[in-house]
Amino acid sequence: MSQDSLDNLNKRLKQFAQTRDWEQFHSPKNLTMALIAECAELVEHFQWLTEEQSMNLPDEKHQQVAMEMADILIYLVRCAERLDIDLVEAAERKIAINEARYPADKVRGDARRADEYD
Repeated sequence: MSQDSLDNLNKRLKQFAQTRDWEQFHSPKNLTMALIAECAELVEHFQWLTEEQSMNLPDEKHQQVAMEMADILIYLVRCAERLDIDLVEAAERKIAINEARYPADKVRGDARRADEYD
């Protein structure tokens, strides 16, 4: 997602909340609580599926998963806006950290945590 797309989404979500006088409810605490609830709803769609089934969702299930992911993105973008966090910049920083923690030549094909490598 480009910064412009994220900015436009952020503006639309902020306007949506302001028009309904919901900003008063959109504290970082409330938004993160809503975010984790939506993450749990996403997980429910994959619970008990095999790896193969999770990669090949039926169309209806695929659309339901897309809507759960949209809810997650919405709450994440709102929370970042309330905390004045640039998500794209933060993600770029985090990727750079992960590149240093997990050098490709050392971790290729191995999914252990960073502190588990020699």
